[in-house]
Amino acid sequence: MRPSRAVQSARPSVRIPVRHLTSSSRLPVLAPFGVKSFRFQWPADLAASWAFEMESLILGWYVLTTTGSVRLLVVYGALQWAGSLISPMFGVAGDRLGHRTILCITRAVYVALAGTLTVLMLTGHLVPWHVFGIAALTGLLRPSDMVMRNALIGQTMSAARLLGALAISRTTAESARMVGALAGTGGVALFGMGPAYVIVTALYCTSFCLSFGLAGKATRVAGAAGAVAVSIVATPLRDLRLAFTYVWGKPAILGAVTLAFLVNMLAYPFALGLMPYVAKDVFAVGQTGLGYLAASFAAGGLAGSILLSVSRVPLRAARTMLLCAATWFVLVLALAWTRGLMAGMVLLAITGVVQTFCLMPLAAVMLRASDADYRGRVMGMRMLGVAGLPLGLLIAGPLISAIGFTATVVLFAVSGLALTAAIAWRWHTALWHAAAAANARA
Repeated sequence: MRPSRAVQSARPSVRIPVRHLTSSSRLPVLAPFGVKSFRFQWPADLAASWAFEMESLILGWYVLTTTGSVRLLVVYGALQWAGSLISPMFGVAGDRLGHRTILCITRAVYVALAGTLTVLMLTGHLVPWHVFGIAALTGLLRPSDMVMRNALIGQTMSAARLLGALAISRTTAESARMVGALAGTGGVALFGMGPAYVIVTALYCTSFCLSFGLAGKATRVAGAAGAVAVSIVATPLRDLRLAFTYVWGKPAILGAVTLAFLVNMLAYPFALGLMPYVAKDVFAVGQTGLGYLAASFAAGGLAGSILLSVSRVPLRAARTMLLCAATWFVLVLALAWTRGLMAGMVLLAITGVVQTFCLMPLAAVMLRASDADYRGRVMGMRMLGVAGLPLGLLIAGPLISAIGFTATVVLFAVSGLALTAAIAWRWHTALWHAAAAANARA
């Protein structure tokens, strides 16, 4: 019997999804790109991340060589992350206005600030206080960029694709640290600061334009009338208070936020803000050597992100983040006695792999434990952990001047190991127990 036209017309709609699923199963790393929003988000985040890293190294080297002060260098590094203290408010704004809206606004500001610095450089009017002023403005917004990225992934990805999508997203930051390090330091050496900063501004422009292709605010479906009424009368401060209460009542999220603060305060300073000092005064290399060291750390992070995105081995996320945090501090301890450039590059590359295997499961733990209505606020609370980075930098600068680089690194690393063990003990049931939801294999 010949099938009807209705049946014939239905056949393609059945076959196409089957082919799509088969392709995704063969190449799981590409599965997140099946979501339209992610196809725009990944290159937009990549351009912004490249701009961030080029900017940080170009201006960090400028501050160090112009002022000759490691204390002013750590002040510059701390200013870039000052906005982490108000990042929960950006999470509230993202939940209210939409994560795409917040990203477009902040990236438009990046374009304006980078354009201002470019004009000052090309006209020869740049002085250190210009750098500190614009770094302070950028630093208020930069942490929110990370909040919105992860919140958008949580909004658009299924639970099965979440860790892989986070790992692929992480490649934007890690490749930026590698390529941005080489392009930033090499570009300044070849062409000067002004032309190199033109590239930074162009990258910010590209990121801003691509951000319009991201998913809009998720619509609320089938909600109770009371929930809608609460949404109408809620205020930003009330939303923020609810976010703190919500996180406090979720042991897995609270433990993850605490660990994020710890690694930012005691591990990251030596790989990020203090890298120009490490290159110049510890390894005794110039701007090109700085690029190699920063690129090595980034290359390790990129390798770790790729391994996570293509791996089919299910991980216990909470246990993985704790074990890798401890390993990270052991590697920081090894940095105290490492002096050769090649040895330093190898050590930083390994550190880069380990930090990715710590932070990606950490983000997955938080997103899995979060309800959809709180996702932006929870990731805003996650960025409170980044407040540890400027704090660690401001502590490390005076300590290096007072007791030396080696003693400071040992103090930070040993303290980090002890506090990581304390976190594992305090939230043992939620983070270490094999049966905990945070350790569900995925």
